[in-house]
Amino acid sequence: MYEYIKGTITFVNPAYIVLETNGIGYQLFIANPFRFSSKLNEEATIYVHQAVREDAITLYGFKDYTEKQLYLKLLSVSGIGPKSGLAILANDDHQGLVQAIENEDAAYLTKFPGVGKKTASQIVLDLKGKLADLTLTQAENTADYQQELVLTTNYNHVTEAVEALEALGYSAKEIKKIEPQIRKLNKESTDAYLREALRLLMKK
Repeated sequence: MYEYIKGTITFVNPAYIVLETNGIGYQLFIANPFRFSSKLNEEATIYVHQAVREDAITLYGFKDYTEKQLYLKLLSVSGIGPKSGLAILANDDHQGLVQAIENEDAAYLTKFPGVGKKTASQIVLDLKGKLADLTLTQAENTADYQQELVLTTNYNHVTEAVEALEALGYSAKEIKKIEPQIRKLNKESTDAYLREALRLLMKK
């Protein structure tokens, strides 16, 4: 129904952002909400996908058209739901994801929460050879992502990053394994801690 919404980002938390337009605040679930922290109280254009279920109507947000298209392709796979699709997108290495699919690397795919061996095989079966039309970039190589600043909240950066991982579906056991490593880091934002945590989780 919606292609994108243009408005002002008024709130960021570990699971979603709020985008206000024409007096309405839209709750948009995002793979990594903290990458929008520097745009708090600023106008932004967020691409969206509306998911309708019997008990809920939910909006999912994406930084650009390409990320939205990758998400929709993931949703077309049996076994991939809206939440697990977001968890896959949270890792910045989208090109690595495509390469894993092309190489039939099921072991890589099962590192994402909610993706077992059966679902990983289904991802390869359904999407191999079908992602070449997407122009994917590494988010950390863009100026916007390098300059992200965290919101001033009652939580420290690591705590927020852990909450974001929980919102994405990572288990307490998985988080506990990498939390000591990220606590040793000296990063400027929650976004930076979260990106490093996701990188470590993909190496486990």
